[in-house]
Amino acid sequence: MITEPHIPDPDGFYAALLQAHEGLSEAQSADLNARLVLLLANQCGDQQVLLDCIRAATLDIDTPAP
Repeated sequence: MITEPHIPDPDGFYAALLQAHEGLSEAQSADLNARLVLLLANQCGDQQVLLDCIRAATLDIDTPAP
């Protein structure tokens, strides 16, 4: 799993991502994110890397107390 910056133009990518969400409802935005995650996961194609990424992405998420 690559954790160092690896995108040649991260600011440009982030701007394009924000632009893709412009004008969408919250539900449409969530759908776009889900589709994007699945497309990017398919591009990666490495199940272990994907599972490592899921674990890394969930490490610092605050979950509500029961």
